Amino acid sequence: MIKKLKNKFIRITMASISMVMIVLCLIVNIANFISVNSDLKKTLDMIYDNQGMIPEGGHNNAPDRRITPETPYTTRYFVLRYSPDGNLSEASLDNIAAVTESDTDKYLDIAMKHGTGYGYTNGYKYYVSRTGENRLMAIFLDCHDEIHTVITIAVFSLAAVVICVFLVYILVMLMSSRAIDPVVKSYTRQKQFITDASHELKTPITVINTNLKLIEMESGASKWIDKTKSQTARLTELVNSLVTLSRMDEEDSRLTFDDFNIGAALNDMAADFGEAATAARLELCTVAPDIIYRGDEKAIRQMISILFDNAIKYADNIEPVIFSASSCHKGVILKCSNACHNMTEEDAGKLFDRFYRPDKSRSLSTGGFGIGLSIARSIAEKHNGSTSATYNSGLLTITIKLGKC
Repeated sequence: MIKKLKNKFIRITMASISMVMIVLCLIVNIANFISVNSDLKKTLDMIYDNQGMIPEGGHNNAPDRRITPETPYTTRYFVLRYSPDGNLSEASLDNIAAVTESDTDKYLDIAMKHGTGYGYTNGYKYYVSRTGENRLMAIFLDCHDEIHTVITIAVFSLAAVVICVFLVYILVMLMSSRAIDPVVKSYTRQKQFITDASHELKTPITVINTNLKLIEMESGASKWIDKTKSQTARLTELVNSLVTLSRMDEEDSRLTFDDFNIGAALNDMAADFGEAATAARLELCTVAPDIIYRGDEKAIRQMISILFDNAIKYADNIEPVIFSASSCHKGVILKCSNACHNMTEEDAGKLFDRFYRPDKSRSLSTGGFGIGLSIARSIAEKHNGSTSATYNSGLLTITIKLGKC
């Protein structure tokens, strides 16, 4: 459990930090692109306002104070003037070296297909607008350097995110034990208390049982002795269940994994519980083909026994109790379905919680403690499996997956 808690802490921490870092990276790059795009747009607007030219004289005459006296000499652009039917009337190529007369047809076609407005093409941001009733002007502004800068910042910021996330992962790995140390200590003390209390209770329970037998031998049977013996048996069962649960929670609990026929094990357990089911006026139905599974046979038989015992104690006899086993990808799915009243969907979701009993009055009469299904869940988790319970239209279905399904 401690290992799972530590791994869960690392996953949640890394997921949160990674999400924040990615969002921060997106914000920086989006803001950078918006800024660059805005500057390019302002430059295109300035060229358009000045009839296809950049005004001389620097920022004193320019609408944007970032325009300097050097801007007309460093800004590369070209202007196409044409009619709506595509006849090019003028091509101003004095401020560009990469575009020649032979290239104008290509860019004219781009401008005509796009229509009025702003766009990007081949390292240029362009602006197409009407300058008269039958005249249009397309301004193409070279922005190769700006696009390269945007891409460079995006690559470096992404690399920075990856490096930072990796470094954070190393730090979280090193510090995770300290972070969950209070929980570990509390859990260890709780588990130790359960183990110590269980062992301490065994001696007085044994003494009480022995004394009850002696009293019964001397004075004969009585209902008071029978009731005391019954409660002592329940207490013994509780102590044994607590010890089992505590052992299952240990990280180094050793299970012996071998290949065995889990379908045969299910049928054997059904035969063992046949008389108990008959006494409870229940019909047991098993659907268990031969399935070879690699696991701890003793533990899995205990888990199946818990399912049978739980169903016989709490099932309504209006419907048969159906047990089934089926193979999946690399594991086995066990299901137990039975009719059950006084149950809700919320109760079904809590059945595997320790000491949870949806119908406490009935649980007391049947001798349940709310621990059996918790033990079954621990056994399933030791086999890399999972447990779930659903309740629908009076039918309770418990599903246990063993292995990877």
